[in-house]
Amino acid sequence: MADIVDLTAAQITRSLSDGEFTTVEVVESFLARIDSLDPQLQAWVHVDREGALAVAEGRRRELENGSTLGLLHGVPIGIKDIFHSQGMPTTACSAAYETLVPSYDATSVALLKKAGAIMLGKTVTTEFAWTDPSPTKNPWNPDHTPGGSSSGSAVSVATNMCVAALGTQTVGSVLRPASYNGVVGFKPTFGRVSRYGVLPFSWSLDTIGWMTQSVEDAALLLQVMVGADAEDPGTSRSHVGDYLSELEASGPPRIGLIRGFFMDAADSETREHVEGVAKNFARQGATVEELTLPESFGSALEDQRVIATAEGAAVHQEAFDEGADRYGPLLRETLREGLSIDAVTYARAQERRVRFSVDLRSLSEQVDVLLTPTTPSPALPDLTNTGNSMFQGPWTSCGLPTITVPSGVAISGLPLGVQLVGSSFGEEKLLSAARWCERVLDIGLSPPSAK
Repeated sequence: MADIVDLTAAQITRSLSDGEFTTVEVVESFLARIDSLDPQLQAWVHVDREGALAVAEGRRRELENGSTLGLLHGVPIGIKDIFHSQGMPTTACSAAYETLVPSYDATSVALLKKAGAIMLGKTVTTEFAWTDPSPTKNPWNPDHTPGGSSSGSAVSVATNMCVAALGTQTVGSVLRPASYNGVVGFKPTFGRVSRYGVLPFSWSLDTIGWMTQSVEDAALLLQVMVGADAEDPGTSRSHVGDYLSELEASGPPRIGLIRGFFMDAADSETREHVEGVAKNFARQGATVEELTLPESFGSALEDQRVIATAEGAAVHQEAFDEGADRYGPLLRETLREGLSIDAVTYARAQERRVRFSVDLRSLSEQVDVLLTPTTPSPALPDLTNTGNSMFQGPWTSCGLPTITVPSGVAISGLPLGVQLVGSSFGEEKLLSAARWCERVLDIGLSPPSAK
C-alpha cells in the first residue's frame, strides 16, 4: 500500500471506511511530514498539532460508532492564513494582524469541518495576499519563486504535507503557484463559494480557490463548499451540480485553443509544450479549434490592475494611514497608488470590465473548455516577486471558472501546466473535461525535496 501521505482525499476516505488505518494515523503521518520538510520549505505559519490530533480522535470515534460520514472524513487540509478559523491565529502574515485569533470560522472552513475534514493549520501567504514575496521555498528549486500569494498552500500540497489547501485568487494567486509547484489549482466561478470570514483585498475580484493532487479532489472540495451564503451577498443562487458524478459523464471534450496573446507572451518552450499538448488531446479524440480573443481584451489587464489597486487601498486605508511602515514595500507602493486613483478612472475601468466579461462569457460558451498555458514560463529564478499573473488575471476579472492541470516538466526541471477555462457556472463541464485531460496527460509529478 502507498504511504498515507501519498494518497488523495478520495483515496483516504475510502481507505478509512475500509479500516486500513485510522484518522489519528492519518494526521500523525502528515504532521510527521510537516516536521520533516517544513523547516526547509517554510510553507506553514501555524501548525495546530494538538487541535488536529484531538479532532482526528473524534473522527475515529465517529467511524467506530457508525456515524454518517462526510465527503472529506479524516482528510487533512491546510488553510491560507487569511481565512478565519476559530481559535487559530489569522495573521495574513503581517505584523498588523499578528495578534488576531478569530472567534468564528470562515464559511468555507466551517463547511470543510462539517464534511469531516481536519484542519492542520495555516499556510503561508504573501502579506495580505498581495505581491511582496513570502519566505516559502519552491520545492523543485529553492532559487525559483514558488509563486503567490497562496505560496504555502501550493508548496504544502506539492510536497504532501497536506492533502489539499485553501487559497484565494484576486489576479492569479491560486493557479500560478499551483502550476509553479506541479499540482492542480482550481478557481470556481465568482460567487460560487462564500468569501465570508476571509480577509479581503478586492471586493469585486477576490475568489476562493484551492490546490489538490487531482481533479477528483478539486471536485470533492467544490461539492462541499459550494452554495449561497446569507453572510456573503456576493454568493450566487445558481444551480448547484453533482460535480463528482459529472466527472465521468462525458467523453473527449471540444476544446478552444487560444493563441494570440497567450502564445505571444509565452516563452518558446511553453508555447511549444502547449501546442504539443493540444495535438495530443486531438489524437485522443478531442475536437480542438482555435478561437480569437475579443477586442475588449486589450484593456482588461490594466483595468483589473486599477480596480484591484483602488479596492485594496479602500480596505487598508485606515490602517495604512496609521502606520504605512508596517506594510511590505510592494504592498505599500500598491496602496499609495490605489489611494491616488480618482473615481472616474475607477468607474471607467469597471464599465469596460462589464463589456469584457460579457465578451469572455460568450467566447467560453462556444466550446466545452478554453485552453491556454497556465503561465508564460515555468517559475523563474527570481525571488524578488511571485511571478507573472497575466494568464490568470483575465479569467479572474470576468469571473469564469478555471483549473490548471500539471502537464510536464521543463528543461529547467520545473513543472509546466495547462489552464482550462469553463463557462460561467459551468463547473460540471469544466471539471469533467479537466478529468479527461488529466488522464490523457497521465503526469505524476513529485518535487525533489519531497522524495
